[in-house]
Amino acid sequence: MKILFTGASSFTGYWFVRKLAQAGHDVTCPITGELENYTEVRRIRVHQLKNFSNLMPRCSFGSDAFLSLAGSAKFDLLCHHAADVTNYKSPDFHTIRALQNNTHNLVGVLKTMACPVLLTGSVFENDEGAGDDLLNAFSPYGLSKGLTWQFFRYYCGMASLPLGKFVIPNPFGPYEEPRFTAFLLKNWKVGQPAEIKTPNYFRDNIHVDLLAGAYAIFAEKISKSNACLLRLNPSGYVEKQGAFAERIQRETRARTNWTCELKLARQENFSEPMNRTNTEPASMFVPHWNESAAWDAFVFYYAA
Repeated sequence: MKILFTGASSFTGYWFVRKLAQAGHDVTCPITGELENYTEVRRIRVHQLKNFSNLMPRCSFGSDAFLSLAGSAKFDLLCHHAADVTNYKSPDFHTIRALQNNTHNLVGVLKTMACPVLLTGSVFENDEGAGDDLLNAFSPYGLSKGLTWQFFRYYCGMASLPLGKFVIPNPFGPYEEPRFTAFLLKNWKVGQPAEIKTPNYFRDNIHVDLLAGAYAIFAEKISKSNACLLRLNPSGYVEKQGAFAERIQRETRARTNWTCELKLARQENFSEPMNRTNTEPASMFVPHWNESAAWDAFVFYYAA
């Protein structure tokens, strides 16, 4: 397929594009900034993307440059993975501004491309996955993702274009931002213990290589489908965060000489819903996924 993919510089975006390219697809990636302006791990991802995709700098979604690119060739699929994530953890996150950025000139984009659309969602938006708290959005950012989905659902329906939604849980793996798993590995690498302060949250963590494999297969399904709406909620390791930390501890000890000391604290912070997970085991869609090799790559990334 010839694919137009937004949001390629993100952690999951990088892996999705990589997997699509490995499957033989021609992927063009409009990105918002100049290549030299990206920093830290995002800079590494962007420069690696040049090896297997067509990068188009200064080309934000819905802009004149984007419309020109969208109309320059006959694309088989639009993968809209980009989203406004500015201060996404803040309670002051600007939901409406994010919605405007996520859907800028959407009608014009759909009219220009006239092809199936694959939108990325999040298990932390409203009405996704399984869990408690009536499946409310986790945050204003989660709310912006849910509203973005409703906009795409309405306007793709009006244009009679097939629409797929790929819902992401908690991805981890090489080239990730420094979050939960990075905290563990970076402490263990220097011989320090790692303490988990919220071990009782029940979450869905998935290796990004497995997630990307499911994404590539779903993208191919969307491009060939006549259905108006399709959805995939791929799931990975569904367990408490403390149990997931112990899983990482086992896999890391098996591949290094690190002690990997882990402490599970008595949880006192319950500001988030206790339970939120996806619903469809990703291994069903990627049956030949090599779990051991994925853990090898994960540990090697931090060891190196």
